[in-house]
Amino acid sequence: MEGRRIRVLIAKPGLDGHDRGAKIVARSLRDAGMEVIYSGLRQTPEQIVKASIQEDVDAIGISLLSGAHMHLFSRILELLADEGAEDILIFGGGIIPDQDIPQLKAAGVKEIFQPGTHTDDIVQFLRNHVTPIDSEKGEHSL
Repeated sequence: MEGRRIRVLIAKPGLDGHDRGAKIVARSLRDAGMEVIYSGLRQTPEQIVKASIQEDVDAIGISLLSGAHMHLFSRILELLADEGAEDILIFGGGIIPDQDIPQLKAAGVKEIFQPGTHTDDIVQFLRNHVTPIDSEKGEHSL
């Protein structure tokens, strides 16, 4: 792949303290050649959006197990829009009920990966849906 590698922020918003899945995804993306920033536990939507802009990421992966997914995804999408950063792809995973997935996608979440998803599927998804932007040139680098 020419140009800049895909940059992904993996985030754990809310009060959920279980991050094993997020760390597995982060490592798998890194092993696939992507640049990965792991924000750590208990991040607020504001912290996640601020970090994603500061780190110039192409995508944000949100890991949620707490049941607050509707509120947290909506807030992150709202803050990204406020910052003019709607071009950052949002995907998620964790314990998210099937009936909530269509509403999340309609709101702007590109994909939801449920428990049991193979990490290769997440890697391939990002490769298929993200074109890194060379921030120095302001253009796609692939």
